[in-house]
Amino acid sequence: MICAFTGHRPQRFPWGGNEADPRCAALKALLRVKIREAAAMGCRTFLCGMALGSDTYFAEAVLLERESSPELRLEAVLPCPEQALRWSKLDRDRHARLLAACDQVTVLEEAYSQGCMLRRNRAMVDRADVLISVYDGGGGGTGSTVDYARRRGLTLLPVWL
Repeated sequence: MICAFTGHRPQRFPWGGNEADPRCAALKALLRVKIREAAAMGCRTFLCGMALGSDTYFAEAVLLERESSPELRLEAVLPCPEQALRWSKLDRDRHARLLAACDQVTVLEEAYSQGCMLRRNRAMVDRADVLISVYDGGGGGTGSTVDYARRRGLTLLPVWL
């Protein structure tokens, strides 16, 4: 079985990008709980879009869980090769380390184009059985991905902010 992930970027978090905030630590711990829950359901492959914020936390959580459950696989699903091009050096370096640790990296489009992030999210949902989401109930790409997964009949494992 396959588990996909969707979630908000740092600007949607009450703590912004401050990962030292206890609420961020709590979110990271809860992601590990949800990953273990998905694994108990039979998920072995975890798909991640590798964006800033929730995606980064999710990828790191899967890698931590993989240390004690080596059968778990992390697949990066990138919308385009230049996804991280405009990020800070620190974020680009973190992204590169995560990509290097993935079991597979899939790039969906040759170059950035309008809508490529949405198409990436839908491609992940189309392959998945389960969706873990970090979602505040509002709109945006995460909301539309959760709605799409619901319409496709995926099992939803939500984390509410």
